[in-house]
Amino acid sequence: MTMKAKVRTDSSGDITIMMEGGLDFENSMPFRRELEGITKDNPACKITLDLNRLDFVGSSGIGYFVETIKSLNEKKDQIRISNVRTEFLKVFKLYDLDLMSLMIEEFDTDETQEMSQMFANRRNTFQN
Repeated sequence: MTMKAKVRTDSSGDITIMMEGGLDFENSMPFRRELEGITKDNPACKITLDLNRLDFVGSSGIGYFVETIKSLNEKKDQIRISNVRTEFLKVFKLYDLDLMSLMIEEFDTDETQEMSQMFANRRNTFQN
């Protein structure tokens, strides 16, 4: 299975790597080399790995992926993970709980958290 990555830099110089395809043993080592190069070339920026478009995460690939992120974050906290699908989140939790601290909380400022209490118990709903 192949994996593609699109690298984008925002106006503040932070980098987002949007991963697409599958993360398995075959592509985990080339990914590691590329990520090491990006962190070396951009030591002052935050790097976010966007995992939303990953279709497959293999058990052998996840080991190298977690090891890569942990080793690159050892000196400084530079790499974050975002948009992890629910099925992959379970794999990450099983493999390494420390990795969970690197995940960006996308819903920290979610104002809809209490909407079910406000609207779920209504008896009349709008119908066309």
